[in-house]
Amino acid sequence: MPRVTKSVTAKAKHKKVLSATKGHYGARSRLFRTAKQSNIKSLQYAFRDRKNKKRAFRSLWISRINAASRAIGVSYSKLINGMTTNNIIIDRKILSDIAIQDPSTFEKIVQSANK
Repeated sequence: MPRVTKSVTAKAKHKKVLSATKGHYGARSRLFRTAKQSNIKSLQYAFRDRKNKKRAFRSLWISRINAASRAIGVSYSKLINGMTTNNIIIDRKILSDIAIQDPSTFEKIVQSANK
């Protein structure tokens, strides 16, 4: 029976991890053991921050809507309450985009929400 080494598999595995950690600082991108740890941590950060990205953007949209609606003379909470009572269904992403790109349309939405 021929002798089998794991060198080919190990080399491929190491190469995969080291290419994933390319750009990390110092030994984290050069030495396999530290690169492996760095890679695991980076994947944890990526998972966590995909969730935080959604949270941050929603907060940004709310801030933009609040600023635009206060310029008209209505608070954010009154605007959203008026929209829900009048069955105006526009999500915050689109509403903030309208507030920035097309203020006249946003003003019409605010007026129809406050009827």
